[in-house]
Amino acid sequence: MAKMRTVDAAVAILVKEGAIEAFGLPGAAINPFYSAMRNNGGIRHTLARHVEGASHMADGYSRAQDGNIGICIGTSGPAGTDMITGLYAAWADSIPMLCITGQAPVAKLHKEDFQAVDIESIAKPVTKMAMTILEPGQVPGAFQKAFQLMRSGRPGPVLLDLPFDVQMAEIEFDIDTYEPIAVEKPKASRKQLEKALDMLTAAERPLIVAGGGIINAGASAQLVELAELLNVPVIPTLMGWGTIPDDHVLMAGMVGLQTSHRYGNETMLASDFVIGIGNRWANRHTGGLDTYTAGRKFVHIDIEPTQIGRVFSPDLGIASDAGVALDGLIELARERQAAKSLPDYSGWVAECTARKGSLQRKTHFENVPIKPQRVYEEMNKAFGKDTTYVSTIGLSQIAGAQLLHVFGPRKWINAGQAGPLGWTAPAALGVVRGKPDETVVALSGDYDFQFMIEELAVGAQFNLPYIHVVVNNSYLGLIRQSQRGFEMEQNVSLAFENINSPETNGYGVDHVKVTEGLGCKAIRVENPADLPAAFDKAKALMGEFKVPVVVEVILEKVTNISMGVEINGVNEFEELAERGEDAPTAIIALLD
Repeated sequence: MAKMRTVDAAVAILVKEGAIEAFGLPGAAINPFYSAMRNNGGIRHTLARHVEGASHMADGYSRAQDGNIGICIGTSGPAGTDMITGLYAAWADSIPMLCITGQAPVAKLHKEDFQAVDIESIAKPVTKMAMTILEPGQVPGAFQKAFQLMRSGRPGPVLLDLPFDVQMAEIEFDIDTYEPIAVEKPKASRKQLEKALDMLTAAERPLIVAGGGIINAGASAQLVELAELLNVPVIPTLMGWGTIPDDHVLMAGMVGLQTSHRYGNETMLASDFVIGIGNRWANRHTGGLDTYTAGRKFVHIDIEPTQIGRVFSPDLGIASDAGVALDGLIELARERQAAKSLPDYSGWVAECTARKGSLQRKTHFENVPIKPQRVYEEMNKAFGKDTTYVSTIGLSQIAGAQLLHVFGPRKWINAGQAGPLGWTAPAALGVVRGKPDETVVALSGDYDFQFMIEELAVGAQFNLPYIHVVVNNSYLGLIRQSQRGFEMEQNVSLAFENINSPETNGYGVDHVKVTEGLGCKAIRVENPADLPAAFDKAKALMGEFKVPVVVEVILEKVTNISMGVEINGVNEFEELAERGEDAPTAIIALLD
């Protein structure tokens, strides 16, 4: 056994567990940990400009690839509290992420020392474990438990708080004898899966709802295989978007009040059976439960037993890892296929395909200022199937989910439940760390972009290139739209006459100047005809300078994006597509 500081043991454990990408800010109370990272050399560290930004970078990195666990590091007190929004975003979407904070010495914790706060109590509601480690000998075990918890069951984040004296203490530790604790995941039984398949095959118009748990399980290929064996259409949730490519014949569209397709909602309403796998029945997906559940039976498969029945009681609930359940269902489906006992759903699939080819929203507007729908049309043309999109919330994200196309798992990376403004830019930087050789495109409204705009400097400093499309209407657009019911537009305008940038024409902040001042490149677009050239130039600049490139698109100030309070009552505020030229980048061309 070797004697070493606890922080040296902790860093050795991180490396052995495969957590080698860190984002954070050093400070006095966490400097011992930073010295251990320097001595070890196995962890790459990216210096953020704000600790909340660092937490979103770690979150984005975790979401980028199967098996990733991003690390966020900060000093005590305000650094820990800055991490809470990042922890919440990761916890809400079942993302493993490890936050490590420095803390005042153990003897000072009750003395209201400078920057000492009970971060354990603050973080507990939004983590799988939050622990201030008071005994040096507990450090290896706490880190070992953290990794097991982050990976077991429903994944999620952990916060470990290290008092300064605990970091500096020496313990006996041998990394060669350290082993990760086995991950625990519930597994569906054959009997349970037989019952689920019996219910599905008894239906005339079945659907599979594919949730983010399938992506967490790395089981998107199995989802597609099962759908093809059964010939049953798939409705991905927002967090499950990409489990089945958008251009697959069985991809039937997304359902919901906001981030949904017209054809997806109509297909859900026409169905008589739904099997949900790795999903939460989130309220923006279901809308009113009476409408969502009427006339159809439900099977719910989820890794977290207490998730089943949380929103509504299914006809059958099964606690299981999504990948294990899909493997079992595939085995059963193959057996029934060989026995020629599977129903023929080709007529139902044809109905769903017909809706997909007819119920579309118009995107081809030539207005100046630009309508947002045209931006997504041009993005579909400019960016290929390998593109990974990153977004969080706002009309930009809602319209993007309605109109963009995603062709694989982890190619739509979205803070779905928490939706914190400012998440997009730092998360995109984390995604670039996780996908260094892939095309990453972020999507923000002007306010989301302004929230943590300082993190662009991180992309410039560390050469983390991506394209950030900023749709600027100089409004808090989603809040303005929600205020329509109150007959007001209160405190939602971002417009002002910028005396230093009259070229912004009253749109307020000069995003081009700010972006360039932070070491990145920027392009402003005011005419829709200029969008293709702008995207081409952005790609060239990104390749040449290896920094984030912002494409700011000046939108009309007021656009109401399709949404409603029931899936059978989504308000369509704009013209609908009537001819193929109205929606030229639709997955299925609209017949004239």
